[in-house]
Amino acid sequence: MFTIEHEFDATVITLVDEGPDYLQDDVTISAFDDCVTLEQVDPRSDEVVRITLSMAQLADLRAALNLPEGSYRLKPE
Repeated sequence: MFTIEHEFDATVITLVDEGPDYLQDDVTISAFDDCVTLEQVDPRSDEVVRITLSMAQLADLRAALNLPEGSYRLKPE
């Protein structure tokens, strides 16, 4: 399950882990004009862990999801 909310300066997507297996805490993804952040609560420390990706890193990630093992560099558009 997931939710999508459009806020003033970002689009916020929350991924909710569902099912009978071991469940992870929700992941919140916020897309801004210049970066994307991913947040999840660390169950060991009960603190939010945040990862920030630049738009170039996000493009690399998107490409990597469809490529075989190896090292790559995207051509600038």
